Amino acid sequence: MVINMDFMKEYERWIANGKVDAATKAELEELRGNLPEIESRFGSTLSFGTGGLRGIMGAGLNRMNVYTVRQATQGLASLIAPLGEEARRRGVVISYDSRHHSREFAEEASRVLAASGIHAYLFDELRPTPELSFAVRELHCMAGVNVTASHNPKEYNGYKVYWEDGAQIPPSHADVVLKEIRGSDIFDDVRVIDFEQARRSGLITFVGSEIDEKYLGKVLEQSISGEAVKACAQSLKIIYTPFHGSGYRLVPEVLRRLGFENILPVAEQMKPDGDFPTVKSPNPEEKEGFRIAIEMARREKIDLIIGTDPDADRVGIVVRSAQGEYLSLTGNQVGALLTDYVISARTEKGLMPEKPAVVTTIVSTRMPFELCRRNHVDVFEVLTGFKFIGEKIKEFEDTGSHNFVFGFEESYGYLSGTYARDKDAVVGSMLIAEMAAWYRLKGMTLFDAINALYRKYGFYGERTVSVNMQGLDAFARMQATMQRLRAEAPREAAGVAVTAVRDYLSGERTVLATGVKEPAGLPVSDVLFYEFEDGNSVVVRPSGTEPKVKLYVLCKGENDAAVEASLDKYVAAFRKLME
Repeated sequence: MVINMDFMKEYERWIANGKVDAATKAELEELRGNLPEIESRFGSTLSFGTGGLRGIMGAGLNRMNVYTVRQATQGLASLIAPLGEEARRRGVVISYDSRHHSREFAEEASRVLAASGIHAYLFDELRPTPELSFAVRELHCMAGVNVTASHNPKEYNGYKVYWEDGAQIPPSHADVVLKEIRGSDIFDDVRVIDFEQARRSGLITFVGSEIDEKYLGKVLEQSISGEAVKACAQSLKIIYTPFHGSGYRLVPEVLRRLGFENILPVAEQMKPDGDFPTVKSPNPEEKEGFRIAIEMARREKIDLIIGTDPDADRVGIVVRSAQGEYLSLTGNQVGALLTDYVISARTEKGLMPEKPAVVTTIVSTRMPFELCRRNHVDVFEVLTGFKFIGEKIKEFEDTGSHNFVFGFEESYGYLSGTYARDKDAVVGSMLIAEMAAWYRLKGMTLFDAINALYRKYGFYGERTVSVNMQGLDAFARMQATMQRLRAEAPREAAGVAVTAVRDYLSGERTVLATGVKEPAGLPVSDVLFYEFEDGNSVVVRPSGTEPKVKLYVLCKGENDAAVEASLDKYVAAFRKLME
């Protein structure tokens, strides 16, 4: 093995540095002689992007720890401080989830900000990510920080940065923070103040229930069918689990305030716990996490289970079929159901605004396009990531062109209302429960409802596949694959002609039959979108953090069997193209 002595020098520097705590030094001493692990920790650094930081917790430059959190926060402070006294006074609001070290990392971030004269508002306990987005705007802060790794395994933590509009930090600002991080020494260039001293001087302020009340008020404003909830308040039983995360308090609270009387918590999963002891993964996309909830539902023949991830920005559901089976609905299915519900229920009550708009992402189900067309609602698609939906909301407000009524992405993220600029599992849970009551009055369950949508708008199906790149040159091979697809653009796949290709890197949509090029219409991103003659689509997108290319296959057919057949053939064809 050829050893890069630079990472060994950094490893030894951490052990020798007087600013490194004893526990961290002991952890590093235990690694002595384990060159692969030392290189993993010191051979590279955590990447700071528009989503902030995310990584495995532990000692080292390429790990989430108090030192990497401090350095990132110093970079954020260097972005805010030059904006002047008012920006420093407006400050940064900080929240965190139930993961190990989340509270500690949040406090360390507040200490660094305070040392630069920037006011830090620190939540007094864990809170949902969407409440952080709301709090940024409610408190008129310059920025927000949320310590969370969303639904990643327990070994991970993260550091998400928001800007003054409540959406995740834009690329231009992220670049400034990244430049500051890369140009600084992780120990010598980071300033920290004593926590209690900063509190006494007013540079760190705790926030709590007063923000909860304002946030819950905004969530409850999104309710549409209060009379349906009242009619079903006792008869509709709902099981809820927060998967040991930050939804444990506010989701049941908003359901109770809405009027539901039979919210049954999964007791084993209600306590916040960074070990997530009852699940393999705290991810509502995976049915396994609902095992205990499903056992409860079977005993009492309950139709609906709701689960939120550790930072309560994603929500998943399990429903009971007509045959009594418990089925996990996909993010696309729930997104379609909620889109239809928001439009239909608002229309019934005369609550639809003028120029209504739904916003979704390019990798989400195509059903809303037909659904919105028939209901005279404009639908917009944006790049993957809820921050782009947030940007669209801001655009609507700035231009007055449309009124936002609902937004969703396939990865279990939903938002109604403009009080936040990120996906919100609290409002998502409320609307799902309310929707279940609305359908109950029609004699239908949510299982019946999704099948009714298929019969009305057509059968749609989606599949996401990750093509993993193996070996030391995995990232280079991933980039080479994307370059090859551009240089040798396929004109057909699975026996079906490609009619057009959207290349969001070049910003062009090319019609293959004529060669005519037109603007792709979205910001620059390394994404290819293939439109096929049969109306189906395939999106190819490399991961920004892992050596894999993701395929999003979006199909429509005459029935479920036809959709599944199309999904199978397109997945097979594109897997072959990836070889």
